[in-house]
Amino acid sequence: MERQEIDRDPEVQGYGRAERIGNVEGYARDESRRRAAILGSPVAHSLSPTLHNAAYAALGLDGWHYERIECQENELEDLVAGLGPEWAGLSLTMPLKRATLRVTDRVSDLAVAVGAANTLVADATGWSADNTDVAGIIRALRENGVEKVDRALVLGAGGTAQSALAALRELGEPAPTVLVRDPNRADELRATAERLGVRPVIVGGMLEATFPTVDVVISTLPPGAADVLLPQPWLGRPVLLDVIYAPWPTALATSAFAAGCRVVGGLPVLLHQAAAQVELMTGRPAPVAAMRDALTAGAAH
Repeated sequence: MERQEIDRDPEVQGYGRAERIGNVEGYARDESRRRAAILGSPVAHSLSPTLHNAAYAALGLDGWHYERIECQENELEDLVAGLGPEWAGLSLTMPLKRATLRVTDRVSDLAVAVGAANTLVADATGWSADNTDVAGIIRALRENGVEKVDRALVLGAGGTAQSALAALRELGEPAPTVLVRDPNRADELRATAERLGVRPVIVGGMLEATFPTVDVVISTLPPGAADVLLPQPWLGRPVLLDVIYAPWPTALATSAFAAGCRVVGGLPVLLHQAAAQVELMTGRPAPVAAMRDALTAGAAH
């Protein structure tokens, strides 16, 4: 994925402070001992350390370690600027995915188009931002038999819905229906759609809506928010991808399964977005099987 330089004046805007990572005199890094972390708030529940540390163990990267760091949006810039050369990368979760674009040296075309990044990777020249949420959605659907999508429905208009638009575009669906409560609050989704070159049909009245006949339904709603949409007739028996992984199963997933739909939960999305991050941070193919085993065990506790 091509990356573009951010046009900004570091003296005026306070950026460009990644010299601890950057190409400066005395820069040194021990490749055998590296650090990575997930940043966000809250992150105490995150299973990302389980996934990444399992990957490091399977790859023989004994000196690598992945941890959790609680971080609010107003703390992100200073935190990233203060990291030393031992840092390989960062995963970003809420509320940092949009703010990440403002504290990095380079941003992938995909992250620019989506309007959010969940990954920062360090090298001798600074930090690069990318988005692996899109890959997580695509890979989770493909491993469940979805290679092409003709008609799709997206529930919600937040950051995950923005990634869902990009994923559906790659799967052949440029004009999904997006069901929201208030279309007037979907401006960021519209901006993402314009950058991606897709044409979603944004429909309000989500609380009273009946799902149309589609191939795939992607719910990006937070826990409990989709409960008001039930019962649904599940016309055409679509594949449901519900990005929630705890608590699981959701009421939406239970309803879809009872209707004979194939149901994909949030854990496969989490797995595959983390696998893409491991590849970016280590430069090696991700050991997906080992990561999946660790995630299954971790989610059971």
